[in-house]
Amino acid sequence: MNYEINMHSNTIAVIRLFGELDHHATEKIRDQISRTILQGSLNTIIWNLEKLNFMDSSGIGLILGRMRELRAVNGQTIILNPSNTMKKIFQFSGLSSYMMDGKEKDAIMHARGIVNG
Repeated sequence: MNYEINMHSNTIAVIRLFGELDHHATEKIRDQISRTILQGSLNTIIWNLEKLNFMDSSGIGLILGRMRELRAVNGQTIILNPSNTMKKIFQFSGLSSYMMDGKEKDAIMHARGIVNG
């Protein structure tokens, strides 16, 4: 499992997940993201799942947990480009309204309240 975290203007983090997300991988990501949220400036996480092949229940827990942490700072979450299987999982988890398909730059503009077209 590989991942990248790119910060945009200290308030938006784009997290790209690659390969398979299981319990062991979520531990490392959880610690790093939680530290960043607790530092105070982060208010949006965009989870880019375009290259994620597999995610178990710990992946859902990872996203839900960070959503709870962001709620404390009126933050927001965008789940970008989940596979069709993952879309079903997120829908069953009540997260449909957080999903989006498209490019990272569009998700960043959406998070900033800028709507195109």
